[in-house]
Amino acid sequence: MLAEVSRSVYYAWLARTDSVSLREERDYADYLLLKYVHDRHKGKIGYRGLYMEMLDLIGGPMNHKRILRIMRKFGIVTKIRRQNAYRKIAKATYEHKTVPNHLNRRFNQQEPGKVFVTDNTYLRIGSGQTVYLSCVKDIATREIMAHHVSKSLHMELVLHTTNKLAERLQGNVHPEAMIHSDQGFHYTHPAYLTRIREMGMLQSMSRRGNCLDNAPMESFFGHLKDYVDYKLASDLDEVCAMVDAYIDYYNSERRQWKLQKMTPVQYRSHLIAA
Repeated sequence: MLAEVSRSVYYAWLARTDSVSLREERDYADYLLLKYVHDRHKGKIGYRGLYMEMLDLIGGPMNHKRILRIMRKFGIVTKIRRQNAYRKIAKATYEHKTVPNHLNRRFNQQEPGKVFVTDNTYLRIGSGQTVYLSCVKDIATREIMAHHVSKSLHMELVLHTTNKLAERLQGNVHPEAMIHSDQGFHYTHPAYLTRIREMGMLQSMSRRGNCLDNAPMESFFGHLKDYVDYKLASDLDEVCAMVDAYIDYYNSERRQWKLQKMTPVQYRSHLIAA
């Protein structure tokens, strides 16, 4: 009886061994086919591409789960193309939240601190480096309420500017306060939306591709670039000093015809006293 059991166990083991050997041989044969196609595509083909190539190469489908298993087993790795940074930002912009244009070009405001516009621009300085300027402007007084200069376009550029606005307001936010921007990456970002909501402001956005919806901010940037010799700046500190000086001049010394020939700071006092 023992001999019969041992014999049956032996033959079962032998059958399994043959089966395992056969499977290994089949796996290796399929690996060679997949490796051939993978190398032909310089490693830049995934399992779906391999599946489609197998249809022609072997005259029929190779199960995609089998392809994945063999790729893992023999270490076939697909070279992943790095995503273009600009396209990544553009895609993120599309996925972020936009809001309606509540301002709708009603630029003739008479209450200080009620409606703000914001935007950012770039300055190419003398060293060849590009720096970025973010600003917030009060529409009623045309005063620049907050600004920040940075070496990068990261979210910190706009968040620092927004936090400076919050510090300037010191919690004294108009009950109908609104801040208007374009639909750029920064202003549709969840972090910015949250910060504006925390400050108790209504957010408004221009229609896509319509710069006239944010004309007051475009106008300020135009004046700044005409007046400031930022192309002579050699580093970030120097251009920051130039921008700071100009904004002080713009707010406190530069009289404007449409502000009854007053400066923005003077006009703010005039509106508050009225």
